[in-house]
This record gives sequence, C-alpha cells and structure tokens, in this order.
Amino acid sequence: MGEYVADFRELRLADTDIAGGKGANLGELVAGHLPVPPGFVILRSCYEQVITAGPHGAELDRLHDEALDSITDEPRIAKSCLRMRELVHEAALDGVVREAVLSAYRGLGDQVPVAVRSSAIGEDSATSSFAGMNISRTNVRGDDKVLEAVIDCWASLFTPRVVTYRARRGMRGRPVMAVVVQRMVNAQRSGVAFTADPSTGRRDRVVIEAARGQGEVVVSGATEPDTYIFDTEGPTRLDARTGHQSYAIVAGPDGDRQISLSDAETATPVLSEEQATAVAELALAVQKHHDGIPQDVEWVFDEDTLWLVQARPITTLHDEPTRSPIAGPVPTRVLVRGLAGAPGIASGVVRVLSSPAQGHSLRDREILVAPMTNPDWLPTLTRAAAVVTDNGGMTCHAAIVARELGIPCIVGTRSATTTLADGSMVTVDGAAGEVRAGKTEAIAAESGRLPTGVPSVIRVPTATRVYVNLAIPDAAERVAAGDVDGVGLLRAETLLTQALGGRHPRDLIARGEEHLFIDRMAESLHRITAAFQPRPVVYRTTDFRSNEFRALTGGSRYEPVEHNPMIGYRGCYRYVREPELFNLELAAIARVRERTPNLHLMIPFVRTRWELAACLELVDASPLGRHRGLHRWVMAEVPSVVHWLPEYIGFGIDGVSIGSNDLTQLMLGVDRDSEQCAELFDESDPAVLDAIGRIVSTARQHGITSSLCGQAPSNHPEFAEHLVRMGITSISVTPDAAPAVRATVAAAERRILLDHALLAPRT
Repeated sequence: MGEYVADFRELRLADTDIAGGKGANLGELVAGHLPVPPGFVILRSCYEQVITAGPHGAELDRLHDEALDSITDEPRIAKSCLRMRELVHEAALDGVVREAVLSAYRGLGDQVPVAVRSSAIGEDSATSSFAGMNISRTNVRGDDKVLEAVIDCWASLFTPRVVTYRARRGMRGRPVMAVVVQRMVNAQRSGVAFTADPSTGRRDRVVIEAARGQGEVVVSGATEPDTYIFDTEGPTRLDARTGHQSYAIVAGPDGDRQISLSDAETATPVLSEEQATAVAELALAVQKHHDGIPQDVEWVFDEDTLWLVQARPITTLHDEPTRSPIAGPVPTRVLVRGLAGAPGIASGVVRVLSSPAQGHSLRDREILVAPMTNPDWLPTLTRAAAVVTDNGGMTCHAAIVARELGIPCIVGTRSATTTLADGSMVTVDGAAGEVRAGKTEAIAAESGRLPTGVPSVIRVPTATRVYVNLAIPDAAERVAAGDVDGVGLLRAETLLTQALGGRHPRDLIARGEEHLFIDRMAESLHRITAAFQPRPVVYRTTDFRSNEFRALTGGSRYEPVEHNPMIGYRGCYRYVREPELFNLELAAIARVRERTPNLHLMIPFVRTRWELAACLELVDASPLGRHRGLHRWVMAEVPSVVHWLPEYIGFGIDGVSIGSNDLTQLMLGVDRDSEQCAELFDESDPAVLDAIGRIVSTARQHGITSSLCGQAPSNHPEFAEHLVRMGITSISVTPDAAPAVRATVAAAERRILLDHALLAPRT
C-alpha cells in the first residue's frame, strides 16, 4: 500500500478510516473472492495532502463551520458552498501525488474507461448512506480526465445537499474523502439488490431492481426498474413486477451516452429467471461474507458475466413494523398507487414541485410530490411529512433518504404529479404504497417492536367475520398476521396492471403472450392465498372501466370513448362480449387453486339475469369450472340485484358482497366523487339501508354468505352495528380499519345477546 494509493487487493473492511466505506468494502469483497472489477483507491491522505494542508485549507475549515451553523439559511449556505467548491478546484494534483494516481490508473490498462467514485469517510456506513450525495463519474478515459474527476469528487463534499445532510446527522467534523477508481464494465443490465426488504424489514427476502444499461437510472430514480422478490431459501423467486424504462445509459466514445429503447425492449423483462436468480445468489454470498449483516449490493451484467461493483450495509433497516390502529376517520378513496418506498403514515397538503429549485415553496409538514428526487432535493425532503414520486424504485434516492429521515415514501406511481392536485389534503400510507384522499385525525404509530409482554395481535372472537380489502401482494403477509378472517375483496386491477406491464390486454393477446399474463397473475395471487390459507380469499375479477383501459399502453386502439364510463362498458357484461381476458383470469385462478384452494371467484357489476347466466357458462367451460369447493360470488352494486338475487342464487351463486359505494351512488343517483354533491352521498340513507337489508335477508333465507365492502363500517360504527343486527355474515374493510371494526362488531353482538336476554321470559 502506497502513501496515497492502494489497490483493492490491499484493503479490508477495517480500512474505512483511510479508504472510506466504499473503498474498504470493495477490498473486503475482493478478499472474499467475489467477482469485482479491478481498481484502486486514492486514500484520504491524498486529499489531506492536497486540500487540507494546501493553501486554502484554513479558509475551507472556516467556511464549512459557518455553513453548518446557518443550515436553515438556504441562500447563505448556497453562497458558502459555491466558494468552497471554487477553492477545491483551484488545487492541483502534481508531483508525487500525480504520479502515484496515474501509475495506478495505467496499471488497469492502456487508457481504459473507469468509474471515479467518491468514498468519503463516513459514507456507505451502517448508519449513513449518503445516497447519491457525493458525485460519481463513469466512462472516464485518459490521464487528465481522471485527475479532473478526482477533483470533482473532492469538491462535491461542499454542495448544499451534502453539508445539510451532514449537519442534520450531527456530523460536524472536517469532511475528508477517499476516491475509488474502478475499471468500467460494459453494462448490458445492472441494478441493485437488497438482502432484506427495505420497505418492511423482512430478513428472509431479497429485493432486486434491474434496468438496461448502466445502473444510474435505478439509484437516481430516473426510471421505474423491474422488481424481483426472492425468498432467501433457495433462493426462490416469489414475485416480479415489470417497470417502465424508455431509455438507457451506455458507454460512448467520449463518456456516457443515452439511447432510446425499442417497444420490444421496454416490454421484455430486464432479467431472465436464470439471471435474476444469479443476482440473488450473489447478493446472499455478499451477506454471508459479512457475517449475515444485510447488504445493499450494486451489480452489473456485461455480455456474459455478472459483476459486483459495490456493497454496503443497508441503512435504517428495522424490524418488521407493527402498525397500531389509526384513531379517527380513515381516508379510504385511493388516488394514487405506487411502490412502498418507506413505511409510515402521514397526512398533509400536497405540494407538487418539478425541481429542487422550487423547494422554498414547500411548507413544513406538507406532502412533497415530484417526478423524482436526487440529492439536490435533500433540504426540501427534510421539511416534508412524506414524499411521493412518479418514477423510481424502492432502492432509489427518494426511498433511501426517506427511510433515513423516518418519513413515509411512495415511488414509481407514474402519475402522482398529474393526478394529485396542488393544495389538496391527502394521507400517504408508505407501507401500502397508497395515497388516499383526506386526512386522519390521528396517525398510526409505526414501530419495529411492541413493549415487552404486549401481544402483537389481540384476537377478539366474533360470529360476524371481519375480512379485509386488498389490492397488492406485498401487504398480504403483514395483514394476514393480524386479527382478520380472510380477504373479502381482492381487487384485480393492480395485479392485472402489473401482469400486463401497463399494456392493454388485447395488445398482449395479439402478440401471443397469454402465458406471461397467467404466470404473473398466478404468482401474485399465490403470494396472497398462501399468506391467508386456510382463510378464504375472494378475488373480484377485473372491473376496469373503459377510460381506465384506455389509459393502458395501446388502449386508445381498442376502447370506446364513453361519456359516463362509471355505468358503461365494464364488469360482467364486458366478459360476455369479450371473454378473452376473462378466460385468462379464470386460468390463473385455477392454477393457484391447485396449490391453495382457499381462492374463490367474485363477479362484479352484474346488471341482468341473462348476462350472469352467460358469464357463468364461461366459468363452467374453463379449467376453473371443474374445481370442487369453488365459491362463486357476485357483487351487489347495481340496484337490480335486489330483484334478481333469488334467480342468481338459483344459478349456483353462493355469496353476495354489497359494494356500498356503488350501490349508494346508483340508488341515490349521485356521483360518489362529486365535491358539489358530497352531502347527498349517504350510505345510511333509508333507501340504501332498505336495499342492503333486503339483500342480506334474501341471502339468509337461501342460506348463502352475505358481506359488505365499503367505507361506511370504518367511518360510522353505528352502520357496522346496523349490519350485524341485519344478520350479515361478514364485513370487509381496509386493513387499517379492521381492528376498530372488529371491536365494533364484538360490542354489537354483545348488545344483541343482552337485548335477547332481557326480553326473554323469566322462569
């Protein structure tokens, strides 16, 4: 090891004080015989020689101390940081220092392209990720370019984002930096792998995010990567989600260049099954080498080899969170869905910003909504109650920093900046990946551990079952561990969108890719049914309206333009007219039931007797029709069900679920989303209650199951009690509302028993 430079092979994890976390980690990985591209580290001693002991060292120290003390004065800190960077750029690497660096660079080959990356002391540690804070340069070639890139890395210690980050983490000492220089890999595919799920804390999962080309598009959040979830046993793939990537960054003759991706490339998964498994195995090998400490790993495939280019401990990884019930009304109308970036729940006013330069517009405790974030957003992020982005995956900058700040984060929504209205009040549920309309009166407590002696779930027995509504598989195991009796409404729409990769189903069918849909749907469904078995999971088949189908890629070619799609071409009638997609759903359900027979079928938006009869003929003709023990449900959303339910039961329907939102809308003739008519929308209106009562009564008379899924039981305890007194079989609510509804149901059942006891004649 030289005075200023050390080859990776000369370094170990204990050398973080001289090589920084990144440099020491790479040396440790080489010592573990893992596939690391060759390189070297320019040690902190080089920085101290050139910068700290240089002509501007004292002025740098003074300006840095002043910046730390004025952290809330953004204009002042920006001015100080600009001057500090100017001082660093005035320095020069010459003499012995220059020769040491260039000798090591030439040892990698003749003018080879390299990555020049910061390895600041304290960066990439178990407590501070410095995610993207200090700069990196890729595809740097030539002596002078390498030396310029080193100076650029050093200067990045003094950007407002880095100074703010250090100040908020109590790091007030003099900043110093080592620099990693590593031979570039011709990246065909690259990404990040976590050996524990950063959004839930689960240690038995590997989470992989992948994109084409170089990995900057993943960690920066510039694109939505493909996501692969593995069980650590095997490892075995549990789930895959196709992202959206329109361009890639690749090596060019003079550095990085951006290329557009074809439609075929965009539609094809980034990794094959074999490649994804190889990444999971490599990530677990890194974790094993680090004595089981969960790792954040960066990897690259060139034409034929998988390389490991970086690893660090996962920052802010907690035990799996346990959520306390939310006190007060719970917002249930979901406005936007995305990937769970950081757990937690926060309510606040939406502030849509397009760049960090607009950060001053964000008031404390507002919800930051942005296309994506990078390290320049840090001062703004520290004031936000939560962050929601259009792009990115759970390993991008926004997600990593949000977890460190302890604020909820949702990424990869694709449409948050256009869907969420500036100034509106919303609730962000980071663990569920959902933004809901309105606010909570009190926010749920998130903690990794309950006090000693307190059971994680207090089970309350009730005769009326309490089910949950679900839309994504990621929440299944957490929700299944609670006091719930099953899934009363599993919405197909999110699963379908993921299975289709955002494409219209008729586009997929036209390309002969039906098997992809069945495979992906079956995988997602099985994650949910396996978590809940033997408790029932009732799957409501796709109920996209025509305008929502049009929003999918290629949708405008296939979908009509309807003036009122809410009561248009949807649900059961669509299956009869266009059975192709419905048949694929039935095939996926049949496959899952072969492993977990607790999955059942529910048909939405049934309007007439004849369309249900035709729909059930499709079920009977499919592989699912041969399954014994399959329960067939209908949704009761259209008022005509009050008349036709006995006939439906005669067709073999053995469950009815009342969609109270749509039923109220159609009974009262009021748009449930209309702000102007909001006071008219009342699920407790006598006309609505009469219809619900008649549906429940008919179900009881014919011995079939009755349920209700809607927000009224969550918001109005008296409504839940009314349902219990009617004799409803079950109530299905959002997971957060289940404990409160269970308590309400239990109290109602006790009152009913007491009433009967008091009325009974005494002997």
